[in-house]
Amino acid sequence: MARTTQRRTPWAWLAAIGASSLLAGFAIQPATATTTTPPVRDTVVTQDALTEYDQRFLELYEDIHNPDNGYFSPQGIPYHAVETLMVEAPDYGHETTSEAYSFWIWLEAVYGRVTGDWEPLNHAWETMETYMIPQSEDQPTNSFYNPNSPATYAAEYNHPSQYPSELNSGVSSGRDPIGAELRQTYGTSDIYGMHWLADVDNIYGYGAAPGPGCTLGPDYEGVSYINTFQRGPQESVWETIPQPSCEEFEFGGPNGYLDLFTKDSNYAKQWKYTNAPDADARAIDGIYWAKKWAEEQGKGNEIAATVDKASKMGDYLRYAMFDKYFKEVGCNSPSCTAAQNRESAHYLLSWYYAWGGATDSNAGWAWRIGSSHAHFGYQNPMAAWVLSTDADLIPQSPTAQDDWAKSMDRQLEFYQWLQSADGGIAGGATNSWDGAYAAKPAGTPTFYGMGYTEAPVYHDPPSNEWFGMQVWSLERVAQLLHETDDPRAKKILDKWVPWALENTNFTDDENWSIPSNLAWSGKPDTWNPSNPGNNAGLTVTVSGHGQDVGVAAAYARTLMYYAAATGDDAAQEGARKLLDYMWEYHRDDIGVSTTEKRGDYKRFDDVYTAGGDGTYVPPGWSGTMPNGDVIEPGVSFLDIRSFYLDDPDWPKVQAYLDGGEEPEFNYHRFWAQTAIATALADYEHLFNDADPDPEPTDPDPEPTDPTDPDPDPTDPDPEPTDPTDPDPEPTDPTDPGEGGTCDVTYTTNDWNSGFTATVKITNTSTQPINGWSLAFTFPAGQQITNLWSATNTSTGSTATITNAAWNPTINAGQTVEFGFNGTHNGNNPAPTSFTLNGATCS
Repeated sequence: MARTTQRRTPWAWLAAIGASSLLAGFAIQPATATTTTPPVRDTVVTQDALTEYDQRFLELYEDIHNPDNGYFSPQGIPYHAVETLMVEAPDYGHETTSEAYSFWIWLEAVYGRVTGDWEPLNHAWETMETYMIPQSEDQPTNSFYNPNSPATYAAEYNHPSQYPSELNSGVSSGRDPIGAELRQTYGTSDIYGMHWLADVDNIYGYGAAPGPGCTLGPDYEGVSYINTFQRGPQESVWETIPQPSCEEFEFGGPNGYLDLFTKDSNYAKQWKYTNAPDADARAIDGIYWAKKWAEEQGKGNEIAATVDKASKMGDYLRYAMFDKYFKEVGCNSPSCTAAQNRESAHYLLSWYYAWGGATDSNAGWAWRIGSSHAHFGYQNPMAAWVLSTDADLIPQSPTAQDDWAKSMDRQLEFYQWLQSADGGIAGGATNSWDGAYAAKPAGTPTFYGMGYTEAPVYHDPPSNEWFGMQVWSLERVAQLLHETDDPRAKKILDKWVPWALENTNFTDDENWSIPSNLAWSGKPDTWNPSNPGNNAGLTVTVSGHGQDVGVAAAYARTLMYYAAATGDDAAQEGARKLLDYMWEYHRDDIGVSTTEKRGDYKRFDDVYTAGGDGTYVPPGWSGTMPNGDVIEPGVSFLDIRSFYLDDPDWPKVQAYLDGGEEPEFNYHRFWAQTAIATALADYEHLFNDADPDPEPTDPDPEPTDPTDPDPDPTDPDPEPTDPTDPDPEPTDPTDPGEGGTCDVTYTTNDWNSGFTATVKITNTSTQPINGWSLAFTFPAGQQITNLWSATNTSTGSTATITNAAWNPTINAGQTVEFGFNGTHNGNNPAPTSFTLNGATCS
């Protein structure tokens, strides 16, 4: 059944804020200004030819892009969640992460495949480049970086109370083997990678804005770079102390926040950023698929510049392959060998890489580090394959292709080493035991010299507990299998998929559930690539089930790519059921969500207990947050985030803290909504696109393809109601239908000298319109500046709008919408008449 869906795109509605504050072409708001934007409706028509899952994708895409729903900020930045009262890895719902951007890239890649419109993908990357990849002004002293002396050593510790960690120049760092190469390749010392966390609404008030300023303070209205986690694996989000990524000693204590984390004889004003490699890799992965689909449509040139940028990002992403201080892999002491070349490369995607430097160019220093800790959940062999084999995505640096080829092999070995006897994948490995290059305990299994860690990187909660890590990571393995038939990928999934399906409750009602929590026992065998063990002593138990819709979507995508590659019917059916369950039982007004009980919110007011949980502040340390909240020993998470007291959802948390029931929330995480949307469209693409019209009597199924830019004019009737009808008139693709009847509604939202228009064309005839062109004249000299869901061939005040490649057909009784932004001279009367394919509409 045909249905109409609507979307509001940020790249369109941002244009409504006025030309003076826009960058040309894509309406990206400069980092120096922020404003509130009026809602603009951009409607996509889902035709009969679009089957159920593509229709669902477009409907959810509309919800995500609808400004009224709150997924994007006024600057066009995706929030971590619609809701503000949220504490997980980001400690506030209206922060954003590089993860969110990477999921946005995927969303627009799939949208391009479904509609043939690639402008939103380019815009998403440009927004990311503007607001999440630090600009040259944000990393001003990189030119002083010396690859032969990358950073000064500071040990990591297992508990926040052991911090600050003293800088120790007596422990040597190895040589950075790619720093000089990257500078020579790109002619700059700047890093091209995303910082992981940003305060989108500047709720903390640091005002560490991309581009215009280091510390603009609480009055700045716009996104601000921040960081949180700094103090070892036991520091949960509830124990973090937020700090700006650019430190000018404006807030915190006399040394800003620096002396909470590192101990030094004196402190300098500085900038510092941390990259989350899995997010950059996910974005690159998404661009590979976008490139493939755009080329299939003959539109590869439309995203070529974005593909080049993804390739560049992949070049810098190699920093994640190296030990934190470029020590040799297999290090067992702080005095172990400082590597001079690739001896420091573990070739895995580690937990982070980071870089920083002085704010004062006269100071003349900068640093870079990799990471010694690798979690299986961060691995992306699909991205490694792309960056080592795709001619357009292989990075430019001379050694990059080889590095990524080795990385793909090493990552696949990593999964094999960590796969339990049951099928689930265990935690990870470290090259720096206890974060200080300590000797590994006797009996620790190793992987090329790195020690097995059951819960790498963080322990509260354990990082290997969440089932989401399984599906995030295995989805990439399944994509690799789909594209390459790699037998190693297949072997991993042949064991993992049955385990996952066996532990999923397909109840065919609202009580369905997937694994949520995992409990581990034992250890893997020490890795021997020539004779891998069977890990008989490593087992996993599903200790809890739930209905996390984002995880369910990633799980479904894993199953469907595996099924498409192998023909596994059970995996395909499992994927379909998960998608249907979510849509049938959990669809709401702005997306898909389930009710969550948040018992962990009891930690809002926890204070530090010696050696235990709570926000640790060193004795004698005191400072203030930008809003005046005091930072001192004995404060809680809430004490330094008093803005939560004004949140509309706070009363139910307070009631819980006062002894009431656990508070319940229906959250709309950006990554989860985009994961669901892309899973819906992927299911359609992988399993239904091969037979777009199952009607056996249809002599030509081509007109059912919504992306066909040229409907076959010889088709006797794409939806014949009478196969014996001798009248060939409906075959004229320019005929608006019997009687030539149509109806047009034209509405605008005006401001200053601009406006946004929504135009709806309804076919009031009894025949379909195959190919449409709407003409009208602006009565007061208005001009179209940006148009979506159609093609603009206007000249001056005479507007001629034709269908997009994917919406040429308006069936009888149905409506198509498009929208545009325009300018006016203070007077914006509507056109008085419209003609459709030459016939006047009412």
